[in-house]
Amino acid sequence: MSIRDMIEGKKQWRAHVARVKALPQDYQVVYKEIQKYLFKVGPVELAEGTGLLSGIVDLFEEGAASGKGVLDVTGRDVAAFCDDLIKDSKTFVDIYQESNQKRGK
Repeated sequence: MSIRDMIEGKKQWRAHVARVKALPQDYQVVYKEIQKYLFKVGPVELAEGTGLLSGIVDLFEEGAASGKGVLDVTGRDVAAFCDDLIKDSKTFVDIYQESNQKRGK
């Protein structure tokens, strides 16, 4: 990764954070919880950029613009919402488990 790529990545992240901060407070709280959950679970695609997180912000912006509460968008079980988002994604946990299986552990 070049310095130019790192600078561009930081610019994109700052723009993403600005979009989150522009959301209503309840959406910001749920977004931060989703972000923590996803960073903990570790879908590999999170390491490849903000695509998944940007999609969540898109969804939240649409929900807020239409006057919906955040739980109307995600459902009452936010963890299940997250799990559904990444159900077909490979996680770092999956990679770890596969590597242990290959080593016979």
